[in-house]
Amino acid sequence: MEKPTLISFKLCPFVQRSVITLLEKKADYEIKYIDLANKPDWFLKISPMGKVPVLQVGEHVLFESAVINEYLDEVNPPSLHPTVPIEKAKQRAWIEFASAILMDQYMLTMTKDKVEFDKKISDLNAKFSQLESILPDGFSDSLYFGGKTFQLIDTSFAPAFMRFDFLEKSKANLKFFENFPKVSLWSKTLLSKDSVKNSVLPEVHEGYIRFIKDHNSYLGSLI
Repeated sequence: MEKPTLISFKLCPFVQRSVITLLEKKADYEIKYIDLANKPDWFLKISPMGKVPVLQVGEHVLFESAVINEYLDEVNPPSLHPTVPIEKAKQRAWIEFASAILMDQYMLTMTKDKVEFDKKISDLNAKFSQLESILPDGFSDSLYFGGKTFQLIDTSFAPAFMRFDFLEKSKANLKFFENFPKVSLWSKTLLSKDSVKNSVLPEVHEGYIRFIKDHNSYLGSLI
């Protein structure tokens, strides 16, 4: 496969999904960072939606993180998807659920008042409860979405878990998973993996917190 170039914004969790996949597969790639507040003209010409990630493979351009991740999985065997069609389809559906959690997480960090902040916490708790109910039982040391095996779906949840971890380590005294033991174990399992730990630059933790503070959000006043 021709070496792909992944176009990224340093703080973007959707790009991080693809980086995790590439690292997990030990695939060769290049990464190019842009400033989303000042998008270069060459980027706007190749990105129909003006968003990252974008993957360039020779003359071909792909956009949308789920599509990019599927492509990277297919061209770098063995696949991280289940082989049974219905199980693969179910995991694709839960990948969309991961995107919804990322959007709730983003709104949690940007909302301006405590009432809306508490509502977003409630929305997230409802989603965590749904995950808790469908994650497999019987695991105490490590847990992936499918149980014992790291799969493509895990790459879609890991960026959210990393950002929840950043927030828990801040001064805000947040405990996102204290009532969701299986979700907590899943998060710890993913965050312990080298492919996840190495999927962001060292400055991302500090940059993420600074980004929240710079937007004068309610959460920014707590951290």
